[in-house]
Amino acid sequence: MTRPLDGITVVSLEHAVAAPFCTRQLADLGARVIKVERPGGGDFARGYDQRVQGQSSHFTWINRSKESLALDVKQPAARQALMQLLRTADVLVQNLAPGAAARMGLSYEALKIHNARLIVCDISGYGRDGPYRDKKAYDLLIQSETGFLSITGMPEAPSKAGISVADIAAGMYAYTNILSALLLRGRTGEGSHIDVSMLEALGEWMGYPMYYAFDGAPPPPRTGASHASIYPYGPFQAGDGGTVMLGLQNEREWKEFCDKVLRRPEVATDARFDANIKRSANRAELHALIVGVFARLTVVQVVERLDDAGIANARVNDMAGLWEHPQLQARKRWRNVATPAGDVPALLPPGVNSAFDYRMDAIPAVGQHNVAILSELGWSAEQIDALQAPREI
Repeated sequence: MTRPLDGITVVSLEHAVAAPFCTRQLADLGARVIKVERPGGGDFARGYDQRVQGQSSHFTWINRSKESLALDVKQPAARQALMQLLRTADVLVQNLAPGAAARMGLSYEALKIHNARLIVCDISGYGRDGPYRDKKAYDLLIQSETGFLSITGMPEAPSKAGISVADIAAGMYAYTNILSALLLRGRTGEGSHIDVSMLEALGEWMGYPMYYAFDGAPPPPRTGASHASIYPYGPFQAGDGGTVMLGLQNEREWKEFCDKVLRRPEVATDARFDANIKRSANRAELHALIVGVFARLTVVQVVERLDDAGIANARVNDMAGLWEHPQLQARKRWRNVATPAGDVPALLPPGVNSAFDYRMDAIPAVGQHNVAILSELGWSAEQIDALQAPREI
């Protein structure tokens, strides 16, 4: 079965989340991804924790289907090997410290002389120019810079996202930009340079709150897990201790909610609650009324009433609930992926395509593919051994 990126070779100098998330998705579509790592420890995300059979949770998530080539790129022989790879590669992705790749001769301008078809994607915190160009950037710092923290959390305190949203946003835009660049190269025959900024990626996701605060208007308030401007839209506890998330979108649904869920149709026309702007202003009173009804019901009963009324809802799951989610099980969304410590389950990438299956190959050990890759480049066994020998201090 042919995959969209079969025959495409990606070389990546990557660590942490943004670049590995991008390149794993390219590998999902069939690309050969050669992950260049530091000898010994490799990508420092390998050491974040030991939650997956002694391996890092972050690394397990975003590094399947890759080949690991351990190179100390500060050494001339290792740089030679890397340059050999790049002369025939299709894509280079890197998220090293600001300016590091260029100092090693890996800028797009330097590389296109040797490979005019090469696509170079640089992922950084703030982009290749501007006053913030050389600043280090981590996910939480970008959440701060983009104002994400100003709208997330409770009124009395901001809260970061529970996942690396800035890294993920940058990785997604790197991924889609690379796909676009490959399409463009198919028409022009030439590669291109992609400059992805974490600030700009998460800034794009902040479009709604930016426009909500347009021209000096007050920004959306921090409302925890509730919607900032629609009510009721948020979590409500049932009598058995479970929590249901529900959301109303219009006045028709509000009437159905009062009639079939609360079973108190008179509430729909209560002067405090008969329009969304009033419900939002009188949240405390309405919240007390709703949880008073739900206190006599289990989560299952609340969900049944909401479904009967056609009100959108969800259970507030934890990670165990996601692992066992019946919809993921029913749609057969799990596959086993090999790792150096044994097989682990992994979710298939989002999107079911009738024309191909996603690639779901092993997660590599550091330097696992050194011999195979360097042999392809024409290196002798003696040269490979010399490259991999411990350096004298």
